[in-house]
Amino acid sequence: MKIKQIIKQHRRDFIADYECEHCGDVIRDEGYDDANFHQNVIPKIICKKCGQVADENYRPLTTKYPEGFQI
Repeated sequence: MKIKQIIKQHRRDFIADYECEHCGDVIRDEGYDDANFHQNVIPKIICKKCGQVADENYRPLTTKYPEGFQI
């Protein structure tokens, strides 16, 4: 899965539409805007429609705020 669009964000918590790179299925779910979530959690989200995870060429988004920045 990859982030298609961030719908709403409060501090580091957000709600986004995630899109499967394989079948195009879109889900809306919560997320957390830190490097770990973008690099490790999102690519391992399993698509409920096709059952696949992100490819090895997945490129994570950067965070809205720098790591360690107090909001």
